[in-house]
Amino acid sequence: MTLDELITEFDRGLRSMAGVSRMSRPVPTPPAAEAEPAEPVQLTPAERAHSAGLMRVNHVGEVCAQALYQAQKLATSSPTLKAAFEHAASEEEDHLAWTAKRLAELDSRPSLLNPFWYTGALAIGFAAGSFGDKVSLGFMAETERQVEKHLESHLKKLPEADRESRAIVDQMRIDEVSHGKTAAESGGVELPFPVRALMKAASKVMTRTAYYV
Repeated sequence: MTLDELITEFDRGLRSMAGVSRMSRPVPTPPAAEAEPAEPVQLTPAERAHSAGLMRVNHVGEVCAQALYQAQKLATSSPTLKAAFEHAASEEEDHLAWTAKRLAELDSRPSLLNPFWYTGALAIGFAAGSFGDKVSLGFMAETERQVEKHLESHLKKLPEADRESRAIVDQMRIDEVSHGKTAAESGGVELPFPVRALMKAASKVMTRTAYYV
């Protein structure tokens, strides 16, 4: 990797942890039929706080995604896989920017532990990449499967009136499904059950903590 590429990745990491990210796609909006209800519905303080907690969790997930894809991209020597990881990271950066913007609209903030989440995910990404491309792709596929289920649960938990957050989460879910499918079709192997279980347990710790902190 060249010096310019290292600088670019370092800059991306700093922006991920600081919550300053660029978006290549506009923020998803609710369907037209939902965007302008007959009587505008305001979120209650409790609903607003709940939405903010869930969107903070989603923002942390995207901070971790940036770190994972950066590490996996650095660990592989395959130009094809580097391009695949870069494409996924670019779409995840959109997610990072969307969730950050929504948090601000909800008068809330990203997780105070973002540097910790980022550093941990970077280490995990390097570890996955060190076992070879098939394992790295399998890790990507399993990660995206778990994220998909996580986002589906958030669509059930978000207040019905919070159409803006729901639109963002739904588009994120669609993108994650695509990333996971691409990884599996590119030769990713299924990870052993203990590894999948450990990933799920670590995710629960992160989501429960990030909701509040």
